Amino acid sequence: MPHAALYRFAIRPFTGADLAAVTRIYAHHVAHGTATFELVPPDETEMARRWSAVQSLGLPWIVASLDDGRIVGYAYASAYRSRIGYRFTVEDSVYVDPSYAGHGIGGLLLTHLIERCEAAGARQMIAVIGDSANTASIRLHEKFGFLHAGMLRSVGFKFGRWVDTVLMQRSLGEGDGTFPDH
Repeated sequence: MPHAALYRFAIRPFTGADLAAVTRIYAHHVAHGTATFELVPPDETEMARRWSAVQSLGLPWIVASLDDGRIVGYAYASAYRSRIGYRFTVEDSVYVDPSYAGHGIGGLLLTHLIERCEAAGARQMIAVIGDSANTASIRLHEKFGFLHAGMLRSVGFKFGRWVDTVLMQRSLGEGDGTFPDH
């Protein structure tokens, strides 16, 4: 593959036309990695349901595309927890096509996701990173100001082994510096 500098990436909101590409990217991570603890890749119907759930909360789901329209990554924010007291806290998810890993797409997606979540009024972002050995995701989040908040040891079981979850947290906007109106 040519050097990353030869590529131009655009970030835009997810549309239904992106469903097949996003499903394919996620399926790879389900089948080959521990970033997610799912064992069976969801189909397009399930991915569309997840997108709809994110949309219903007014949260962003974005994609990274090449000039030719090819989707090479995606990111979204979801509710960290469903109880009302958590309404200003979101959880981020970032997935990149493995053919384009290491080209800055994850950082580009996370930059835009953070901006959109701040604009939506979120005050905290939580990264729930599958596998304490997932150094690429841990370093990405550190680069964007996420602090280590803890580790849950051996909470997942995938590929015949126990897998940890790393928790990282970043304030958004004014963080907890002011009190919300709602």
